Amino acid sequence: MRKHFTYKAVTFAILIILSTAFVSSAASAQGFEKKNYNYSEWTKGRFSEAVTVTGPGKMIFLAGVGAEDENGKGGDILHKGDFTGQCKYAFDKIKRLLDKHGATLADIAKMVTYLTDVRYQPDFGKCRQETFGTIPMPAHTLLTISQLAWPGMIIEIDVTAMVPLK
Repeated sequence: MRKHFTYKAVTFAILIILSTAFVSSAASAQGFEKKNYNYSEWTKGRFSEAVTVTGPGKMIFLAGVGAEDENGKGGDILHKGDFTGQCKYAFDKIKRLLDKHGATLADIAKMVTYLTDVRYQPDFGKCRQETFGTIPMPAHTLLTISQLAWPGMIIEIDVTAMVPLK
């Protein structure tokens, strides 16, 4: 009788281990999917109204990225007075930062852009379109504020990106 009980206990333990392994592998086999949605015609090509992310993944949050000189001291701003120069530099920096974390512009789910003057909005739209090209635009919020972190900054961009777990 004791042999029978031990056999059942071992069999039960093996079943638990196998079922746990199966559930774990099923969870990791779940796909990662990022989808962009536009419901209003006027938003197409400008920004995604909604972005959904499903499955296991890594989130990447970039703090406000602007034209700060990475090799300078705090407050050293490149392209002072040149909105397009600052915008292109900020997006170049974003690309480099994302790359360090295994991501690209296509992995951005959400952006918030801060401008110090609303008159730069058309220039920002052109800069962003040139940067993203045919990549679907992320969900995006554009705000105009009176000042950014350092004098001379005209634009700053917050980014949230998602990549699948490897």
